[in-house]
Parts: sequence; C-alpha cells; structure tokens
Amino acid sequence: MDTALPSSTPELELDNLKALKVLGKGAMGTVFLVYDRTADPSASSPFAVKVVDKSSIHTKLDADRRARWEIRVLSRLSHPFLPSLMGSFEAHDFLGWAVPYCPGGDLNVLRYHQTDRVFSYTVIRFYLAEIVCALEYIHSMGIAYRDLKPENVLIQQSGHVTLTDFDLSRSLKHRTVVTVISAEDSKSTLPPETRRKHRRNLTRWIATAIPGDLGTSTRPNSSNNNNTGLKKAKSARVSPVSRQKTSFSNGERSHSFVGTEEYVSPEVVRGEGHEFAVDWWALGILTYEMMYGTTPFKGKNRKETFRNVLMKRPEFIGKPSALTDLIGRLLEKDPTRRLGYARGATEIKEHEFFSGLRWDLLTDVLRPPFIPSREEDGELKKCLKADAGFDIREYFQKLRSPPSPDCQLLPEF
Repeated sequence: MDTALPSSTPELELDNLKALKVLGKGAMGTVFLVYDRTADPSASSPFAVKVVDKSSIHTKLDADRRARWEIRVLSRLSHPFLPSLMGSFEAHDFLGWAVPYCPGGDLNVLRYHQTDRVFSYTVIRFYLAEIVCALEYIHSMGIAYRDLKPENVLIQQSGHVTLTDFDLSRSLKHRTVVTVISAEDSKSTLPPETRRKHRRNLTRWIATAIPGDLGTSTRPNSSNNNNTGLKKAKSARVSPVSRQKTSFSNGERSHSFVGTEEYVSPEVVRGEGHEFAVDWWALGILTYEMMYGTTPFKGKNRKETFRNVLMKRPEFIGKPSALTDLIGRLLEKDPTRRLGYARGATEIKEHEFFSGLRWDLLTDVLRPPFIPSREEDGELKKCLKADAGFDIREYFQKLRSPPSPDCQLLPEF
C-alpha cells in the first residue's frame, strides 16, 4: 500500500493550529475544532481536524493505514453532500487532516432533539434523498462506504447533510454483465423488443470474490454525547424458462468483517463476501431508525443481534406505506434481491417513496428541515477572548501522562 499523502493535498502546520474544543473521539482518532493562528488569527473560519496519535501502541499500525486511505479518498471527493479535504499534516507522532466544520452535529443528535425522538415522513424523505445522492457518487468512484449510520451523517451550516469517516470504506471494481444468447433464443420468433424485455427481466447477477483487509468497528458515541446524554444506542432467482446465460467479469467482493453491529448486513455476518449492496442495507437500517427511533435487529448482545440480522424480519407498526415498503426492500437478506443491487441508486430513486422529488434541485433547497443556529459563533468568540483554546500536542501528552488529583479536564463538546 502506498503510504504517501496525496501530493495535491494542501499542507498544514500542526504548530499553527489551535484547538477550540474536542468534537468527537473514535477508535481511530480524535476530531478537534481548530483555527489557524497564522492564517486566521480571529478564528473567523474554524474547521475540523481529525488527528491520529501514531505513538499509541493500540492504533499505530491499523489506524495509520486506515488514516492514509481516508485522506486519499477525501482528496478525490467533490460533491455537495460529501466533505472536501482542506489539508493534511504529518509529524513524528501525529497524522491529521482537515475538513469543513459541520455545526449542526450528527443525525443521531438531531433525532434526539425531536419531540418523539423520531423524524417525520417529509424530513426522512429529505435526508434520505441527499444520502442516496452521496452514496451514488461514492459508488460511481468504485468505493463502498461500509459505515453508514446516524453518527456519520453530519449537518452542514446550510442544513444539508455530509457523510463523514471513510476509514472503513473499500475500493471495489464494478460488475460487468455480459449477456450470452443461446442459438435457440437467437432463432426465437418473438419480436426484438420482447426479447430485449425478457433479457432485462431474467438477467442473473453474480460477483467474483477477493479477500478483504479492513478491521471491525463498534458503534461510537455521538460527538455531542456529553451534552445530550445519548445512549447509543445467495444467487439471484432466475426464471426456469430463461434460455439466457450471463457471465460476470471484473466484479469484486470484499470478505472483510467491518461495520457497526446494528448496521452490519447479513452477507457480512455470513462472511460470504460483500460489495456495494451493503450500503443499501445500511440505508434501510438508518431509515428504520429515523422512523422508529431504534434499529430493527438490536439484540441483548452481539450474538443475538447477528442472529436477528440473519433470521428476523423487520417489524412495522401501523398500515403499510411507501416508506415501510422502501425499508423492507432495502432490508432484503439476499443482497442480490435487495433494492439497489442491480442498478444502484437509480432503483432507489425510482421507488414510490421518492415520487415527484426533483433530484436535480436538492442542492437548491434553501430551507432544509433543520438549520444550525449561529449561537455557537458567540461562544467561539468568548473562547477566543479568554484565550481558552489549547494545543493539540499538549492534549495528547496529557492523555499519555498518569492522571493527577488536581488535573483539570480539557474542554469537550
């Protein structure tokens, strides 16, 4: 694996960055809200920086590799619902990169702020549409996201979403379908239009498999946990009358066991190899959680959760609707029958739940369901006036040092 940072990435100087607060902590790194003391002394444009402590014995090897991969992915992104790489730096003990700050927190925190801790039908439709567009773009680049969950869906200042955390993503080759028509079929008296229709309906999709290489992930606490008290919470069936054969080339599956327990797909649990369809499964779990406030397969422990993922059907309350139908089709156990498997995001966009939606105008929506307030700007100015920021190096040095009785806690958000 190439360990060099992208040459096109702007280089940041760690010593010029002053942290205003901790935005979140994960298994791989810590995210800070920072400003550049040299280029922006008034902190008029703070941004988020994710820092990996390379000296940690627990994260030194795997986290460093995943961090470099995430930086490379971010350097390629250019989409309104995805983060852009603002710069990166590498010091002796640290590796970090900067992305725009999203003051609206994440989708999980936003849900907990709702009256019943669930979203309305129209709000779900808006956020899902933007997430679908983001996943469509990522998949078009040949990348499976593999870590969709509410904590990784952030709200920008504009109120639109952005996906974050690409360390578990994986580059995969797309399937290429080649239809082979038998001699008997070529002599068919059916009109050409009918034969083409049959070929579309009876196509069988099969993928080849290759080993994967990324590790597992547990569901981390939301970045705003401290303030809200949140508790985080085989082959396709083909008609026997078909006389067509299809072959698959250049397709890849990963055998890595990755993801968050409640969002892991059946094919990942079974270890049979997975590809882009895992993201559509996760979209189904996310939608269910937005609708009911809980995930559909959560058990008392990991074993029970995985058993439910494999065996249990999602339970719906009330009358069937376009939304419950969408969830059910996304949570199809067999990935080859899952909505989105054959034609990707196009299939999902065509679903009844999104009927009438102007996909090309999503970015023009000026009043999304939630727009972050500007109150935090005043808080940041107070922080600057009191010189309450802190040095990132010192932050990690204190973490490494044994705690003392009179040790003051560092600011967190």
